[in-house]
Amino acid sequence: MAKMSNRNNMTDSLVLTPMETARLLRIGRGTVYEQIRLGVIPSIRMGRRILVPKVALQRMLERAKGEGADQ
Repeated sequence: MAKMSNRNNMTDSLVLTPMETARLLRIGRGTVYEQIRLGVIPSIRMGRRILVPKVALQRMLERAKGEGADQ
């Protein structure tokens, strides 16, 4: 039951943790942190926490999709 609740929280939340972002993008957690550090994955810092705004992540993916279509 906790698993289902966690999934609902991820879909309802405005932000994702780096671990949720990794799961969603199907990449490693270390890769997420590296891409955040490089500015590729948009993020905000709230105290010691790093959060990825869902809307910004979706925009990033849309831009990447558009760039891929040009090639």
